[in-house]
Amino acid sequence: MPETISQQDLERYFWGAAVLLRGYIDSSDYKQFIFPLLYFKRVCDVFDEEAEEVTQEYGPGVGEDFAEYHRFTIPKESHWADVREKTTDVGVAIQNAMREIEKNNPERLAGIFGDAPWTNKSRLSDETLRDLIEHLSSEKLSLSRVPQDELGQGYEYLIKKFADDSGHTAAEFYTNRTLVKLMTLMLDPKESESIYDPTCGTGGMLLVAALQLKEQGKEYRSLKLYGQDINLITSSIARMNLFLHGIDDFEIVRGDTLAQPAFLKNDKLRQFDVVLANPPYSIKKWNRDAFAADPYGRNMYGVPPQGRADYAFFQHIIKSMNRKTGRCAILFPHGVLFRDAELDIRKKMIDADIIECVLGLGPKLFYNSPMYSCVVICRWNKRPEQKGKILFIDASKEVTIEKTQSFLEDNHRKKILDAYQSFMDIEGFAKVVPNEEIQTHNANLSVQMYVRSALEQIRAECETLDDCIENWEVSTEVFKKTYADLVSSLGEVGFHE
Repeated sequence: MPETISQQDLERYFWGAAVLLRGYIDSSDYKQFIFPLLYFKRVCDVFDEEAEEVTQEYGPGVGEDFAEYHRFTIPKESHWADVREKTTDVGVAIQNAMREIEKNNPERLAGIFGDAPWTNKSRLSDETLRDLIEHLSSEKLSLSRVPQDELGQGYEYLIKKFADDSGHTAAEFYTNRTLVKLMTLMLDPKESESIYDPTCGTGGMLLVAALQLKEQGKEYRSLKLYGQDINLITSSIARMNLFLHGIDDFEIVRGDTLAQPAFLKNDKLRQFDVVLANPPYSIKKWNRDAFAADPYGRNMYGVPPQGRADYAFFQHIIKSMNRKTGRCAILFPHGVLFRDAELDIRKKMIDADIIECVLGLGPKLFYNSPMYSCVVICRWNKRPEQKGKILFIDASKEVTIEKTQSFLEDNHRKKILDAYQSFMDIEGFAKVVPNEEIQTHNANLSVQMYVRSALEQIRAECETLDDCIENWEVSTEVFKKTYADLVSSLGEVGFHE
């Protein structure tokens, strides 16, 4: 058995392909060429490996004919080796091979290679494509050489690198994985549950949910994963990403979730146990008129303004939750919590008692953006002690900031998760607030409205100078008594300086 490639060498190999494209195409376009080629190489190398195994068991000359032993069918003249032999019209050869593979594996690979302009020589010449193919040919991406987990990690590395490299498009391409892990921990997916992401991008949220169960030693392959994304290449990458992590039970569909939701059952929206989402922020080009007459009833709390579709996605997610088991975690910028334009919708959602927790997070957790973010957790069936209440958590300081990017460390996640699960007041960090009180604040869901530090609380109670002096005197007396009690207790246990 060949030695497995190291993760560092695999990442260097992956990124080396992107380096070959520098100067020829924009970095934001790397993904539409690199990912399909890598997946093309992978399926061909695995096909060869399977053929070799069959040959060893049954003798020479039968490996390619035993279709039941292959994950995918590779038609004649559509193998990576066939394309590698081409010296002219290389883009045509790549495109034809990919289309033939899709055609021969319609249930699993239809459209998976995307629609990159392979035949446009003004963008990528034959020479550039040959260099790219030769570079990728330098490693064998068989299962024995590159197991699913290692390949998946390398793929995730490349997704992140492309996000870093592609500037303003990164938010659509990559959601901060350290934050996604927290969202998944809060929802706690169980074996055999269904998980849905209506704006799935490259499938990162679905993947993190599955891998969380794997880390817990549970049967992660029992999950049923569903996703939809409007962009062809990112939805294709999502499928490749899940395949490359060894996950087969999923359905990723290209399409506009608001205009044409893909997952229906008996002409109604299909419902899921868990929904994870990072919807596009405040898109303006959407069909508000159609949503006002939505046949799926997704406007049950109201119709959002034309310039902000956030609550259209929000209501789509609520409608997509199973009435018994359904819960969701949605990543939003803070504006959705308090904008006047959606006031009436927020009031109705609060009255419906579906919002369980509003988590305020620190800056720069959105890619290449300084914005503060928040996570809204909703649940159809709250625990009895949670009914009629919302937990607010101010985790704005629970973040590590490095240059233009932030991330959550294990201690940050633990502190937030403990507060969420306890559903109790924690001074300066968490506050349980009755829905009626929130409505008196104009349905404002801003975390800072309800979670205040001790200093902020004292300031809020100081309406006059006399109030401030009185609060200071009270706090001083409390400190004196606490200090005296401490000294006394230390004396009792024999403490000496």
